[in-house]
Amino acid sequence: MITLSPLKRRILYVTVFELIAIIASTLVLMKLSGGDAAESLPVAVMVSLAAVVWNFLYNTVFEAWERRKQVTKRTLFIRSIHALGFEGGLVLICLPLYMIWYDVGLIKAFMMEAALLLFFLIYTFIFTLGFDKIFTLPHHYKTASDS
Repeated sequence: MITLSPLKRRILYVTVFELIAIIASTLVLMKLSGGDAAESLPVAVMVSLAAVVWNFLYNTVFEAWERRKQVTKRTLFIRSIHALGFEGGLVLICLPLYMIWYDVGLIKAFMMEAALLLFFLIYTFIFTLGFDKIFTLPHHYKTASDS
């Protein structure tokens, strides 16, 4: 197991996650669109970039909202609202991109997004599980009660 500083861990996580995601998304989009890699790779890169930027913006706003509302614990309800808000925003970003790039209607674009959403649900779970097994959290994350 490897321990990294929080910043290095986040950077490595996002970099490796997105590189694998771009490759996998290209393959999924090729299958869904019937196109080739040259057509789907740019879309996968744009969606990846949009996801990273949206993640940063959304979490910044969400955490500011939590501070303003003095939320001290992320309950299942709060986590559900967070996830739905993030994914909903990403859908609104991606749908027009699929519609324009692949010249498809709203229903086809939504089906593409739904397939990718399902893929990412499984991929994120597996990737994070593996990442956490290899790259442990830094020691200073432990609380006094963990000692």
